[in-house]
Amino acid sequence: MKPTRVSTLVVVAVLCAGLGWLLLRTLYAKLPPLPWTGVPALLIAALAEAWTGRDLKARITRRGEGMKPVAPLFVSRMVALAKATSLAAAIIAGFAAGFDIYLAGSLSASVPRQDALTAVITFAAAVVLACAALYLENCCRVPEDPDRDERSASATSR
Repeated sequence: MKPTRVSTLVVVAVLCAGLGWLLLRTLYAKLPPLPWTGVPALLIAALAEAWTGRDLKARITRRGEGMKPVAPLFVSRMVALAKATSLAAAIIAGFAAGFDIYLAGSLSASVPRQDALTAVITFAAAVVLACAALYLENCCRVPEDPDRDERSASATSR
């Protein structure tokens, strides 16, 4: 499995921003005000993934006294979670950006201004979540064993 590339997430976010802008051109008048309740959920998920990444990295490198080794299946599940979360965060960030682009011209009215503020905060929270997911994915990597090259060189010379 290849690591998630930031460029892939940016492309997904830009495509979702364009799609969101197109949808809002026809649907915005019919929508209720944008809820802010997604922001705490995104931030809690980001905190949980960053915390899990920190603990997982310590267990993989066995830096603590009495730390149990981590099960490979658990690590693969965390990688899958990180990849899915980073993609979902890019989609959310893209739609929030599309909201802001659409509302940029009508900030004088109170409802669009409130929606734009909520979308900006949602965008920021989604970016934080994507960063936490990329961090978790990076923490799941097994560190290089410096003795491995020496062992493989001595084994081939025999």
